[in-house]
Amino acid sequence: MTIFFNTLLVGFSSGAIYSLMSLALVLVWRSTRVVNFAAAGQAILSTYIGYEAMKVLHNYWLSIPVALLAGALISAGVEAIVMRPLAKRSKGTPVEAIAPVIATLGILGLIRSGVGLIWGNSFLQYTSPLSSKGYTIGHTTIPFSPLNAAIVIGASVVLAIFAIIFKFTRLGLSLRAASFQPEISRLSGIRVDLIRTIGWAFAGAASAVAGALVTPTTYLSPNSLDLLLVSGFVAAVIGGLESLIGAVVGGLVLGIGFAFILQYIGTSVTFSAAFIILIIVLLLRPQGIFGVRRSREA
Repeated sequence: MTIFFNTLLVGFSSGAIYSLMSLALVLVWRSTRVVNFAAAGQAILSTYIGYEAMKVLHNYWLSIPVALLAGALISAGVEAIVMRPLAKRSKGTPVEAIAPVIATLGILGLIRSGVGLIWGNSFLQYTSPLSSKGYTIGHTTIPFSPLNAAIVIGASVVLAIFAIIFKFTRLGLSLRAASFQPEISRLSGIRVDLIRTIGWAFAGAASAVAGALVTPTTYLSPNSLDLLLVSGFVAAVIGGLESLIGAVVGGLVLGIGFAFILQYIGTSVTFSAAFIILIIVLLLRPQGIFGVRRSREA
């Protein structure tokens, strides 16, 4: 029972991070119908900026808002400078559906190359002041540390802020309307292009926080968030690419699933397990747990 509980805690911590990356992917998909493979690149660049901020400010906690702001600006810039003109130019052409996806892959490669040129390919330590040693209860040390607790709390705060924005603000209503019926939204006076850019900025902020929270548990390099992108994408598919709630649930389900695989099977199958889960979900319920097969929720 103790092993089960400990594994659940580890999975919940990982799942919180996957939920943030999944949310970033879902936000972009809902606003522009693009699977944003550049999310990992945007996250890694903003995490490097957070790393530089920590060196200057000598404070890990202050570096997180810097990374968040950088992620939002980078993502908004990608949408305004690349994705929006590309969508307009490719509209009505045979490559309309695939061109944005190829563009995000190109942006991912460019960001990785740029990061490698500036910071090199060596492993850097983006450290948190919190201990990674598990809490001790009585004579038992559980695999859940103050750093894990901070990850869960930080991710929960960001997710709660997004939930409040989408459910209780005019901006949230505009974001939902622009993703559901862009033409009608324009007739209603909503600046759809601006709203979509804001949606991308939110996505960039979410992925930046994910990068800044998870990196202290490993290391920082141009490719260090690749697994996070894969996990976020699988989590988004599990929950449903149309659903913000699904993004959170999918992340938690995947994180807990990975934890039990690691505990009872081993590390050798973890990466392949993500793709096995992805294929199973696509075969059994391609719209995801919270997805709708024929219609979209606003």
